[in-house]
Amino acid sequence: MATIPITRSLFLLPFVGILDEIGAPSGSLLEKFRLPLNLNEKSSFYIPLLPALSFIEAAQKSQDLDDFSFLAGQRLHFSHLRERTKALVAHSPTLLVALRHACYWASREDSMLSMWIEYDQDHIRVCNRITLPGNHAYLKHAQWLQNVFSVYIARQFTGAGWMPPVMAFEAGYTPSVATQSCWPNVQFLSEQHASWISIPNSCLSLPYHANALYSPCHTPEDEPSGYEIVETLKLMLPSYLDGGIPTLAQVAEMAGVSPRTFQRKLSSVDFVYSDILDTIKFERSSALLRETDAKIIDIAFASGYSDPAHFSRAFRRIAGTTPRQFREQSQQN
Repeated sequence: MATIPITRSLFLLPFVGILDEIGAPSGSLLEKFRLPLNLNEKSSFYIPLLPALSFIEAAQKSQDLDDFSFLAGQRLHFSHLRERTKALVAHSPTLLVALRHACYWASREDSMLSMWIEYDQDHIRVCNRITLPGNHAYLKHAQWLQNVFSVYIARQFTGAGWMPPVMAFEAGYTPSVATQSCWPNVQFLSEQHASWISIPNSCLSLPYHANALYSPCHTPEDEPSGYEIVETLKLMLPSYLDGGIPTLAQVAEMAGVSPRTFQRKLSSVDFVYSDILDTIKFERSSALLRETDAKIIDIAFASGYSDPAHFSRAFRRIAGTTPRQFREQSQQN
């Protein structure tokens, strides 16, 4: 049996909203393409992707709308991502780690979506591609939204006004002059091997700076959520970094539960204990690199590493740069 490509209903809402505002018959169009009505009540559900793309293209032609997907993308923002994806991004120590999470969980937004990171000298490309049977003519609509969401994730770390130096589309599509004017200093490319945005390497080590963290899982008042446990660990474990860091079994004992129960609680929100430790060590070491003149070897020991070489490898994996380069960049900023 062939797989049915699906996407979240929420992604179709801005298109329907634009049609409703201009008095277009969105309801009859939804029925024509066998899409569910009352999408506002079903934003967390999934709908078939191919009819959704056909609906968008038909609406754009019938209403003579330029860059329909760009207009819809202006109505979407970071909070429209899956709750799990938002929380993973919000708990990421750097933009690089957040992008890795987004790539890993991309198929939960669209079942046929794949995301990956490509490295090139002074920047990376955050790539996306939706794989559909045949050469689907309307993919430019999905490509706009996926690129915009990559921008929104980056802005959680770079700031609200950040723009990618380059935005590329797999489709043979060039945004209108009016649309390009909304993205000043952004170079647009078409007919690429994938859709992507570029991000300078200097941004990859930036920490999450938005105010609110997301805690979507609701549990009884006497039972903390997995996200609350993560936050508690991030408050408690830094005091152990220059001594004996507790093992998972020891932390579970502190919580009064079995190690298996404790790990299952973390797994329910897509975290593992070792990743939390890596984040805590990075946050400690990056603060010392920015705020002190301490030797890197001393910072390694103060951050819970017994081997400076291991510290450098772990730091680079999270920040995309060495501790020494990170310190130089921080001083320049």
